[in-house]
Amino acid sequence: MKKPRLQHTSLPFPPGAQDQARAFYGGVLGLEEKPTPTTIAHHKVVWFGAGDSEMELHLFPDSEHPAHPQERRHICLEVEDLDAFRHKLEAAGCSIDEEDPIPHRPRFFSRDPFGNRIEFTSILGNYQEVD
Repeated sequence: MKKPRLQHTSLPFPPGAQDQARAFYGGVLGLEEKPTPTTIAHHKVVWFGAGDSEMELHLFPDSEHPAHPQERRHICLEVEDLDAFRHKLEAAGCSIDEEDPIPHRPRFFSRDPFGNRIEFTSILGNYQEVD
């Protein structure tokens, strides 16, 4: 039996901020927007493909539970050129936060326009193999 894999993650955004979500995730991060199923289109969700597989990012309007900066909830995006993404985010006015290092996984954190936390990493080897 195959191991389960992450298929999508969902993050909230303030109601009415779909265009801002598209500008950040599509424009700044370069993710490709995917059509949402017609059965849930009335929820005004925005979907993006994340990678070459069926991995997806689902964004939904949420006025009852807005994102709080102190939350630890986040998504993690593996990128090939970590420094290039750092510079791209800084150029877009995003702050960069450093965290405790993980062996063979250089990383940093940032936030989307709605306060959701995003980890960016490059996988350079097995994190359990310490030099």
